[in-house]
Amino acid sequence: MTTAGAVALGAMLLVAVASAVIGAIGVRVTRSTSDFLVASRSVGPAANAGAISGEYLSAASFLGVAGLILRDGVDALWYPVGFTAGYLALVLFVAAPLRRSGAYTVPDFAEARLASPLLRGVCTGFVLLIGWLYVLPQLQGAGLTVTVITGGLLPAWTGVLAAGVVVVASVALGGMRSITFVQAFQYWLKLTAVALPALVTVVYFLGDAREFDRPAPPQFPSAASVDVRTDVLLDVRVPTDLVATGRIDGIDVRDAGLRWEPGLHSAEAGSRLGFTEGSSVPVVAGTPAADDAWLTPFPEGRENGLLSTYSLIIALFLGTMGLPHVLVRFYTNPDGRTARRSAVVVLALLGGFYITVTVLGALSRLYTPQLLVNGDTDAAVLLLPTAVLGVGWAGVAIGALVAAGAWAAFLSTSSGLIVSVAGVLSTDVFRRGRVRDFRFAAVLAGLVPLVLALGLGRLDFSEAVALVFAVAASTFCPLLVLGIWWRGLTDRGAVVGLLVGGVLSAGAVTVSLLGVGGDGALGVLLYRPAVVSVPAAFATMVVVSLLTRDRRPADVDQILLRLHAPERLGLSRDRLADRERRTLR
Repeated sequence: MTTAGAVALGAMLLVAVASAVIGAIGVRVTRSTSDFLVASRSVGPAANAGAISGEYLSAASFLGVAGLILRDGVDALWYPVGFTAGYLALVLFVAAPLRRSGAYTVPDFAEARLASPLLRGVCTGFVLLIGWLYVLPQLQGAGLTVTVITGGLLPAWTGVLAAGVVVVASVALGGMRSITFVQAFQYWLKLTAVALPALVTVVYFLGDAREFDRPAPPQFPSAASVDVRTDVLLDVRVPTDLVATGRIDGIDVRDAGLRWEPGLHSAEAGSRLGFTEGSSVPVVAGTPAADDAWLTPFPEGRENGLLSTYSLIIALFLGTMGLPHVLVRFYTNPDGRTARRSAVVVLALLGGFYITVTVLGALSRLYTPQLLVNGDTDAAVLLLPTAVLGVGWAGVAIGALVAAGAWAAFLSTSSGLIVSVAGVLSTDVFRRGRVRDFRFAAVLAGLVPLVLALGLGRLDFSEAVALVFAVAASTFCPLLVLGIWWRGLTDRGAVVGLLVGGVLSAGAVTVSLLGVGGDGALGVLLYRPAVVSVPAAFATMVVVSLLTRDRRPADVDQILLRLHAPERLGLSRDRLADRERRTLR
């Protein structure tokens, strides 16, 4: 292992230790079920905003956004915009009424609004699905980070296992109150870990002579050796000389000098490609090959690009309202006004973070173009400091800071997801809602995605998260918006709408991952289903509710008044406190 790898590994270990120490402070004041589930609803707006930002900025945000911008250019800018703007919809439509409902999980809100055990059960199933699918890329991101910083010395499963154990232990011991302190600390660490290298790289770029807007592929800034980990098909635009070992274009070669003419060329897993300084960079087929195309929306007339973009925007803008680990954070505020203030502060914190990540992704095209060859663009943020500053003490130190920030991203987001899933398991599956049930549920909630992460191949982080957003936007978003703002919603309408949205979105994604659909409009809709599944879910809930209007709750007006009236009128309820009182009796 190199010195840089050893220092980065030590920084990651230090983050884990610091998180454990800070979490121990929360454990000392954690006493009741309310502490474990919603921190006794006593978290202020500033602390809660930091914790929300800490858990929201996941592997997709820390590594994936920069990787997508490196690979896809301006088309990828909708990811940071969508991730941030989703909170605007949350502020406008959901945050304050959701807190006033007195609920503590999404299934509990559904039952409080419509008094349907069946609806609560369906919501429970979708919380588990969304939560586990979201944890999966976080754990795999931890594995990628360990592999990259150790130069492949440690396999990915060691990082996956280490992150899983740390997250489950912290959640099981301290619950929501404990991880609130930890996630707020981790947000500021993550912001520092991207802001400092972004500042350094911008200064370095301003003194450089390179440009982005060229009608030619990027160039290797120095001689580079690229290890191909998965089979790739490369798009070569200008004649390129290289030295290759492995199976290249269907032929086994060893340290052979090759000249690739313009066209498509294949390299199978296990191959090694060597390029000289100044050589043009081959890119994975289907991504912008020239820099000017990289700066152009829908380069080279990409078919159905607008349809794909609109569907992505819908998923990202509305999916935030359906993420269980985000929603549960607003239950921890003392009142609805504080919940809304938390969401506004979050907008500023997320905006600052995503600006710096966008800068890193753009500059990575100049300084880490080798990632365009093997498609491992998610590693751009991790490799950029040493690519710019070299392996001297400055590059090693900033690289270690970035690795520590990446590790914090995986831990914080995974912790929030495990808390939300464990809360649902302990209250809706085990039903007794005791502290010991929560701790057992936390272990179970972490075990399922841990096994999946160890057994499945690595996913593209931002793409995987975008699929989760599509499911969330197609299920909980319609339920919350209609449940909060429309008195006509019925339990039958909610159940059928959830199933329609969930089956369409999750089913389409599953089919697309199996390779069905092709590259036409059907393939785009299968891979980006939100443009169909979200309107279908809304329409189904409305139509079925109108057909079953006799099932509207008799006290719907009182419920909606409680959701929208200020807390000072004394109309709000705390369903968790009610449950605890019933348990004591």
